[in-house]
Amino acid sequence: MSMKSINPATGETLQEFATHSSGDVEKAIGKAAAAFENFRPRARLKERTGWLRKAADVLERDKAKWAKMMTLEMGKPIAQSEGEVEKCAGACRHYADHAETYLANTHADTGRAGAYVRWLPIGPVLAVMPWNFPFWQVFRFAAPALAAGNVGLLKHASNVPQCALAIEEIFREAGFPDGAFQTLLIPSSMVGAVIEDARVRAATLTGSEGAGSQVAAEAGKQLKKTVLELGGSDPFIVMPSADLEKAVETAVKARIQNTGQSCIAAKRFIVHADVHQPFLEKFNAAMSALKVGDPMDRSVQVGPLATVKIRDELAAQVDGTVKAGAECVVGGKTPAGKGAFYEPTVLTKIPEKSPAYSDELFGPVASVFRVRDIDAAIKLANATRFGLGSAAWTNDAAEEARFVDEIDAGFTAINGMTASDSRLPFGGVKASGYGRELSDLGMHEFLNAKTVAKG
Repeated sequence: MSMKSINPATGETLQEFATHSSGDVEKAIGKAAAAFENFRPRARLKERTGWLRKAADVLERDKAKWAKMMTLEMGKPIAQSEGEVEKCAGACRHYADHAETYLANTHADTGRAGAYVRWLPIGPVLAVMPWNFPFWQVFRFAAPALAAGNVGLLKHASNVPQCALAIEEIFREAGFPDGAFQTLLIPSSMVGAVIEDARVRAATLTGSEGAGSQVAAEAGKQLKKTVLELGGSDPFIVMPSADLEKAVETAVKARIQNTGQSCIAAKRFIVHADVHQPFLEKFNAAMSALKVGDPMDRSVQVGPLATVKIRDELAAQVDGTVKAGAECVVGGKTPAGKGAFYEPTVLTKIPEKSPAYSDELFGPVASVFRVRDIDAAIKLANATRFGLGSAAWTNDAAEEARFVDEIDAGFTAINGMTASDSRLPFGGVKASGYGRELSDLGMHEFLNAKTVAKG
């Protein structure tokens, strides 16, 4: 079997890689388990954080190379690819700087001297990662895991094998010992066997509901810890007190980042009736003006979707929504010619029983809803099985408090957009998964919180 790296802007096959056999996987797991024993001691913390700083240096030194690789392999506009590399370097430095604090003993006042929690690594962790942020999704797992003394096994998406191998190369060049981080070029059908292996202690996945459910089920059979970050249908609420110009500007950015292929992209724009019409007019004009094309062109804002299959699925969702009674007021077509492109699109008057109302649209398609008041806005925001990110635009303190408390999501941005940050915990609720990544919470997810109490 093989994995192909295909440029979604042209359909050209860039490179082809042989997949790893079950024997190759067995060797990799054995190497990871052996490496962990020497890698885990607290005494090696300064070495591990030193290697993380070197990984940041490698990322920044070769930023142009890594960014071009991402753009050619999955279609991200080149400036966004460069930003992704910089963000990965920032995560490495964050955990290099803060690992000692995050791993410090947590003391409890029990009336007994010497009662505390010791944070200890658990061993090899399998990371099943997606193609949409091919570097960032991996580094936000790997940086805290490696700093803490765990070792990583990466099963990346099958359409980004170059990125998968490049990340292993970066950690190796930074000085991490052999076996500390390895890429497995395997199909999804082999993931279950990796999870079953007793030497693999936990798994983390960012991806679809189906993939998350399958990994959680496999891990559950083995009583192994999992962290899941799944899909999202994030609401972006605009109230009358909002700064409308800034709200529209941010709404467009929040919808078309990474060509709309982001779990935390704003997807459902819920606008109060008092400002619905002016918002829609400005939003439609901005979406219509976006430049679509070659993602290596720095003036392009919307590149291709990652694959033709993904593009065609999105087009079918839009067509199904329009057939159900929605209006397509911008875009809604597949451009002629090569590549997995789709026009920036705006849908309005969306019926409940339609794909755009209940499903995640993974691409540059915005759904705009009109609501009469804050109660209707919150009800609609929560009328989804997802609960990842959210945004609310208001300058009313009482409204802000209600949005913070009542929107079912792992993240609520006020007068801004959802964006992950190494300093803040990140994750979702409901069908968007469980557990947290980033900050100290992300590091602690895969640690043994060992209670110590001296008599």
